[in-house]
Amino acid sequence: MFTSRRTVTIEWGDCDPADIVFYPNYFRWFDASTAHHFKAAGLPKPELIRQYGVVGFPMVDTQAKFHKPSRHGDEVVIETTITRFGASSFDVEHRLLRDDILCVEGFEKRVLVKKSEDGQGITSCPVPEKVKARFFVSDAK
Repeated sequence: MFTSRRTVTIEWGDCDPADIVFYPNYFRWFDASTAHHFKAAGLPKPELIRQYGVVGFPMVDTQAKFHKPSRHGDEVVIETTITRFGASSFDVEHRLLRDDILCVEGFEKRVLVKKSEDGQGITSCPVPEKVKARFFVSDAK
């Protein structure tokens, strides 16, 4: 499976008065890491939209396990992997590390969606096999 990595520097505004990351920021970084993961696999979100006529991949479930706090000034690495594809959904796992120590694990379930037939909403759509294939090779581009 393809794993992408990105570095985040914890800023003062990311933290609460105790100088630890305010937990919703982890979900913001995980969301950005999923988009980064598609880009790293050679499918930036605008290209995915253009090639396959989708409008995005909203999150339908999320959770996190917090092992160690992160603080202002820390530089962390977020490792992202898609671990499973369903017909229209996929599962994403994130590992946030500081100095190779696991601090937070994040989990997302996302669904690929397109505009509904009446144009008034969105509906799930199948994940194309060509998209799936990009995440199950070690040298995704």
